[in-house]
Amino acid sequence: MTFTAHFEMSQNWRNRAQNGCHIDDGMNLYEHAPMKAPKKFLSLGERSAYHCLEDIIGCKWSAGVVAAIHENIKRPGELERYIPGISKKILNERLRKLLEFGIIQRKEFPGKIPHVEYSLTPTGRQLAKILHQIKKLNLLHS
Repeated sequence: MTFTAHFEMSQNWRNRAQNGCHIDDGMNLYEHAPMKAPKKFLSLGERSAYHCLEDIIGCKWSAGVVAAIHENIKRPGELERYIPGISKKILNERLRKLLEFGIIQRKEFPGKIPHVEYSLTPTGRQLAKILHQIKKLNLLHS
């Protein structure tokens, strides 16, 4: 296709899009309601939600901790061995942060040898599924 033909086609699509048409992946045009103007800024609530999300999974270790707990690695020592390169200090920091945000829950087992186990909350399971989808997407496109 020549540049001129491509330009004319793109102009035609741009004109039709401005008049309430949309081009789908199959290059077909179909009618829909006119598009709303994009927002000029994020609301305070949206910004807070993004900051919270960044705080939860923005750290390079949080996703690994969530994934490991999703794989039934429950005890801190097991987590430390399962996630290569994480220090005990960072692991404890991430566990505290994930507890604070309600992504994981902590259960203490008293006895002669007391121990602690972590598991995902329903929100944490949803996050683990999303992280798994992102991992699959990365593998497909790398």
